[in-house]
Amino acid sequence: MDPRGPLMIEHRLIEKMIAVISHEVDQFNRGKQLEPVFIDSVVDFIRTYADRTHHGKEEEIMFKTLAEKKMKPEDKKVMQELIKEHELGRATVRAIVESYKKFTEAKKQEDFVSLIKNMKFLTQFYPIHIEKEDKVFFPACLHYLTKEDQQQMLAQFHDFDRQMIHEKYEAVVQGLA
Repeated sequence: MDPRGPLMIEHRLIEKMIAVISHEVDQFNRGKQLEPVFIDSVVDFIRTYADRTHHGKEEEIMFKTLAEKKMKPEDKKVMQELIKEHELGRATVRAIVESYKKFTEAKKQEDFVSLIKNMKFLTQFYPIHIEKEDKVFFPACLHYLTKEDQQQMLAQFHDFDRQMIHEKYEAVVQGLA
């Protein structure tokens, strides 16, 4: 398996969560009450799985490895776009958290609208972002990686994943302490 494999498997789970979010946004627009557990689950999934785990492997392992290679300008440009998109995803989740906090405190319609707008943005953003990675960037980046690079990257992905559970629950304990 090359390094695309684990990342593309993660994409499939992110797509499933995006479909759930999309369905719930439609339900909220039809009058369904916001459920704190759902909002917390969305934020946790996007922050921990999509961003920290998945984007973490891309940024901290794949992109750093590729940055050491002599890449074509157009491939380097796509990598920079992907990094900016990851930052946009993070900013959107922060906006969801802020809108939800404000909404639960004051029950203002504008905060509800902002929350739904940002959740809807995620449902539109992620499919395009994932397609760019799966169909444009990942195939192009393989040309820069030797078989040894690829095997080393897969080992680093595995080590990264093993550490995530500890990082996640250390943060939970710190947040509760």
